[in-house]
Amino acid sequence: MQDLGKLGVWYAADKLEPAQWVDFVQHVETLGYGTLWHSESAGFEAMSFGAFLLNHTSRLNIGSAIANIYARDAISSKNGMQTLNRISDNRYVLGLGVSHIPLVEKLRGHSYKRPVATMRAYLESMSAGQDDADDWPVMIAALGSRMLELSASHCRGCLPYNVTPEHTARAREIVGPDAIVAVEQKVCLEPDSSQALAYAKRELERYMALPNYRNNWVNLGFTEGDLANGGSERFLNAMVVWGDAETIAARVQAHRDAGATHVSIQPVHAEGDVASAKTMLTELASI
Repeated sequence: MQDLGKLGVWYAADKLEPAQWVDFVQHVETLGYGTLWHSESAGFEAMSFGAFLLNHTSRLNIGSAIANIYARDAISSKNGMQTLNRISDNRYVLGLGVSHIPLVEKLRGHSYKRPVATMRAYLESMSAGQDDADDWPVMIAALGSRMLELSASHCRGCLPYNVTPEHTARAREIVGPDAIVAVEQKVCLEPDSSQALAYAKRELERYMALPNYRNNWVNLGFTEGDLANGGSERFLNAMVVWGDAETIAARVQAHRDAGATHVSIQPVHAEGDVASAKTMLTELASI
């Protein structure tokens, strides 16, 4: 599997239009980040969007984080992953996830089934009869212990999202020394606490009602009070590190010290302010 690099970038696919994405992804590549991760939600389809980004870069790895397993069958994911790597000199990483009930049932019209069993069956269907499956650049979104175990036994590792360094330490303990632990960390290069927390609250709003995240946050020690009314200051500070570059670098290093192989930073900023996102990535590229 390709080297993800120590530092990457995570950015939601639907936040930018195609022309903006060309400028953004080329900026990320120029800055020397190892991998750019993108989401799959209600807009861009993961595989074709990955091809688009690969076509506009030459060195940067592109990864889905995540591609929804309810959006395509296992063989389509396998074939898509292999096709994108053949046409890009092996720069594509397939991150898979079970997504969330609203996106699966309301948006796509499927029945949301037991997450771990469903993901296990999907991965086993992908790799059936394939002698080289252990080498495939496939990872899965994982928060709880059983999904983390699956990430080590059935693919190359895990993609934890909306987590703390404490969770990263738990993940490393569960997956062992060899699996990849590629965590996402939201960052905001903003010195004013009230402004930074306002950005953080807006960014986290769409995740607050999703059981997969809420259950994990409670397991990490946050209370229902912490998760009420958009999140307590304690919770927001844990999810979004803000301040100067040194403060942000310290949080990223805390993930590394806890066992992260790779950390992807997600710029948090005013809605539509892509210039701020690019400025943050420029200033944080060497952390």
